[in-house]
Amino acid sequence: MDAAENIAILTTNADHHQEEHPDLRVIGLLTFLISESLMFGGFFAAYLFFRGSTEVWPPEATEVELLLPTINTIILVSSSFVIHLGDAAIKKNDVQGMRKWYGITAIMGAIFLLGQVVEYMSLGYGMTTNVFSNCFYLMTGFHGLHVFIGLLLILGVLWRSRREGHYSVHKHTGIEMAEMYWHFVDIIWIVLFTLIYVLTLF
Repeated sequence: MDAAENIAILTTNADHHQEEHPDLRVIGLLTFLISESLMFGGFFAAYLFFRGSTEVWPPEATEVELLLPTINTIILVSSSFVIHLGDAAIKKNDVQGMRKWYGITAIMGAIFLLGQVVEYMSLGYGMTTNVFSNCFYLMTGFHGLHVFIGLLLILGVLWRSRREGHYSVHKHTGIEMAEMYWHFVDIIWIVLFTLIYVLTLF
């Protein structure tokens, strides 16, 4: 048996081993996202309960602004499509393309967080004003924390991509995990935006 046959056998065994044992990092991330989904689900259920048991919602002097959050929503949702372009690029072994799209996603995420800060500063009520403001700051702030973590993950991918060969068409689990997390953040925000901003108008 020559060296080429040995390499072929080892490669086949490695692929078979990988099929039998999925990447535990991805399973860990999925488990984390499921647990976070349950936590947000608890927040949403509490919010709907308080809304249903309160005659006037939102209470007086705690109206929500719609223009800036809508712009923020468009930016964040659009970033999901942008980050997917980065994942598609690395699967074509285009590291530079991945860097470009992930860099744009990071900028969009930072703009979203800045917009949230500007919104907080423009509101005339605080977290302890009433039950609505408490729910508002708790849910949007907790989501903002997740956006910040996602931004750190994206920046981590960009930092590690500086190393030659760190990411390639055959090695991009970290990139996919960052994309999965970012999609999760976007989905949660769509639900949040609908509950807090859109339904409040009706």
